[in-house]
Amino acid sequence: MGKLSAGATKRAQHLRSGLPLRTLSSDGRDVDKEIHELVQRLAGHGLLEYRLGTRPEEDEVVIEPQRPDYWPRTQQLGNADILVLSRFAYLRRRANEMVLESPRAGALFMIGNPRIASVLASLASPQRIGRLRRQDGFPGVELLALLLDCQILFKLDSARASGMRPEEGDDNLVLWDFHDLLFHARSTEGRHANPLGGVYPYAGVIAPQPAVRPRWRGKRIELRKPSTAEAGAISPAARLLQQRHSTRSFDDRELYLAVEKCDGLARGFYHYDAGGHALIAIGVRPQVLEALLKGAEFAMGAPAAPQILITIAARFGRVSWKYSALAYALVLKDVGVLMQTLYLMATDMGLGGCAIGSANIDLFAQMTGIEFHVEGPVGQFALGRAAPDEARRTPGT
Repeated sequence: MGKLSAGATKRAQHLRSGLPLRTLSSDGRDVDKEIHELVQRLAGHGLLEYRLGTRPEEDEVVIEPQRPDYWPRTQQLGNADILVLSRFAYLRRRANEMVLESPRAGALFMIGNPRIASVLASLASPQRIGRLRRQDGFPGVELLALLLDCQILFKLDSARASGMRPEEGDDNLVLWDFHDLLFHARSTEGRHANPLGGVYPYAGVIAPQPAVRPRWRGKRIELRKPSTAEAGAISPAARLLQQRHSTRSFDDRELYLAVEKCDGLARGFYHYDAGGHALIAIGVRPQVLEALLKGAEFAMGAPAAPQILITIAARFGRVSWKYSALAYALVLKDVGVLMQTLYLMATDMGLGGCAIGSANIDLFAQMTGIEFHVEGPVGQFALGRAAPDEARRTPGT
């Protein structure tokens, strides 16, 4: 966190109970600058929450960042401005709390005052701020501005606007159903602060289910297993299915087509142009590329980054333009088919491969400059020369 002066260290103790945002400034006294820099660093690591209340002892709303780059921002709002809830916003119970959130938001809002929740619910239809001010439990313009910044609310340009899909965003956003965007954002990394991956949340609470379910009591029919003498009669495709397995450790002594290490291709980030059957280099910052590769290394539990990392991205509008309610499910089914194909072809070429179930959708957006709801990663596949010990692993694992 850096070194602080004695005065800044003393003032930083107040972060336990809370420091008013208006007192945090990069201008002014040296202590103010130190605290401002400290708070910015803490926020970047997701270690801050922001509390709103009319009385110091009562938290009416607590803002919990879901992205490391979140910082409370507000814009000027007047009584004539018209606001409405986003169709992606939802209020739910979390333990003993009520939280308001959205897959588009950089933070969620824990609502501690039921009167505020009631006022926010009235924003299911467009409301002028002047009218909201007259309601009991009006949360204040500051909270409305924060919700607007998080895209939980959006502003209408005309009193005749209905607040429906076309008025909330561009065509790419119009094509998304609520449940699909929520599923996409919450089942990947980058836009939420929830635990993700193999964290064993119920270990010690519920016994794990057996790998093979208990047998049914019906008539048992034994299936013949291929004998060693028949091994030569196995089709190439069946042999590939038998030999396919996940490779998490790659051999660095030889160089193959890779993003990390590549013979004849510079380290970098590339797009495969399917129409032209070519790779197109995309300029990205080295530290962002490193973060992508390290993320794959961590997801696999591997000793090093993969030699090549294939990110499978979807242009969601291509599917949702035609299909309703099942668009994202269809995308994931396509990903499964492609991953199995990559496994088979890697095996056929004598290479190692490993499917990766998670991807950071915000990191991908930074690298491509494309909004996460327009085009984003839906799967990753590591590819390379298998390390000697990995090459001897049992097929199918």
